[in-house]
Amino acid sequence: MKTTFPTDSAELFLTDGGLETTLVFLQGFDLPFFAAFDILKHEKGYNAIKDYYRRYLEIAKKYKTNFILESPTWRANPDWIERIGYFRHQLQELNEKTVVLLQGLKTEFKNDIETILISGCIGPRGDGYVPENCMTIEESENYHAEQIKVLSQISVDLVSAITMNYVEEVIGIVKAAETFNLPVVISFTVETDGKLPTGMSLKEAIETVDKSVNIPPLYYMINCAHPTHFQKELNENEDWVKRIKGLRANASCKSHAELDESTVLDRGEPAELGKEYKNLKGLFPHLNVFGGCCGTDEEHILEIVGQLKS
Repeated sequence: MKTTFPTDSAELFLTDGGLETTLVFLQGFDLPFFAAFDILKHEKGYNAIKDYYRRYLEIAKKYKTNFILESPTWRANPDWIERIGYFRHQLQELNEKTVVLLQGLKTEFKNDIETILISGCIGPRGDGYVPENCMTIEESENYHAEQIKVLSQISVDLVSAITMNYVEEVIGIVKAAETFNLPVVISFTVETDGKLPTGMSLKEAIETVDKSVNIPPLYYMINCAHPTHFQKELNENEDWVKRIKGLRANASCKSHAELDESTVLDRGEPAELGKEYKNLKGLFPHLNVFGGCCGTDEEHILEIVGQLKS
């Protein structure tokens, strides 16, 4: 049976909110380097992550939307797992464990939700906010190929590279995904001025990636920024904007530097975030993938889908 991606349908696809901020600030877990997959090693953590996704699937069931299960593997790439204390040869085991959990949830909800996609989440080799130790395209392709190869062997529907902040790393990821015949989604993070941390515009970033690869990304997203940070960068009359299908915004209006310094969670105003999403959907009707990032939880997603469906 053909897999239905957000590019094949005008229907809504929900995804989850801020997994790591929920686990740390709302549930009291210690995540080394914000690595959610690490708590799967004990029963309490495994159950917490399973229940986390189940709560969002219930929202999709209630509102009759599709759903994208994003694996908690943002930090499960070679450098980060070693920094956390694992061995490089455990890369497959760590990624596989998360996908098996998601496959169980997909089976549980398959009769309630029309389309459930499993996405293997890839994070940056460096910091999510700051481009550091930047790689060439070839270096990025070789580095990320390790995790993408593993994900290609464990039945994910696509891979999503989240909080990407410079184009050379992105192009390498897209090339690696092509090697292993996996559709790839690219999600850029932007600063309060709507530009990548390198100063590059979203337009230039998307157009550069698309023309630098044989098979372009399935679509693009924006994550880890508040809608007020990037809306002014989007122009509904330009073709590159139509390549953006999804949003996973922060609840907070704070900058990345301010969020890095925060010791308390800024949840923003869920109802206001819902209004921001509805406004963006009105301006850009092609948008159909909606979730949250730092500081968001089920209340935010309920507000978002409620506003979109109203």
